[in-house]
Amino acid sequence: MSSMVDRRLYRGSSAEERRAQRREQFLEAAIRVYGEQGYRHATVKAVCEAAGLTERYFYESFSNSEELLVASFQAVTDFLLEELEKASASASGDAIERTRTMLQAYYEALKDSPQSARVFLVEISGVSPEVDRAFVAALEAFGALLARTISPHEGGGTTDDPLLRAGVVGGVLHIALNWILGGYTRPIREVVNAALRLCLVLAPGGRNPTRGRSV
Repeated sequence: MSSMVDRRLYRGSSAEERRAQRREQFLEAAIRVYGEQGYRHATVKAVCEAAGLTERYFYESFSNSEELLVASFQAVTDFLLEELEKASASASGDAIERTRTMLQAYYEALKDSPQSARVFLVEISGVSPEVDRAFVAALEAFGALLARTISPHEGGGTTDDPLLRAGVVGGVLHIALNWILGGYTRPIREVVNAALRLCLVLAPGGRNPTRGRSV
């Protein structure tokens, strides 16, 4: 029995745990490499070297580079959505202020993690239909979160039209791209205010709840 345990455990970790750890190493390495070199210029070898692992272990977790791109994009997306949920939940004030706080957290995260921002905003675009589906799913999740935040008592916004939500989220992302390509020169407050005005489309009745006060 002890010999079987010895074969399954190594330094206190099971084979499954070690495999999961290696997968995390590849995801972290992919975000760094894709963020620095771009997905289309990165190789499996470069990701393996950044992860400190061999190609044998790469193919243990991923069938190809595209699958790793989707997984790394999903990791960035999950992290961002979790951080935005926390920001919204911890914010004081009304729905508009909670939305402002969430947008502030979003743009700060992109600025603080430029490699992740590149994976989330640039490298995911136009690779393949499967990658496009992952991107659309992320946009839908982001749009639903924005709608729930800005209109918590209206069932998530003035309309359930997914095209409207996609348009708003696309605008929020485009603002981010413009800001990043401009070298982050615009003050983040101006960036957040511009995005907030766009998000007001999802407010109850399409009204401007900030009328009479500065956004």
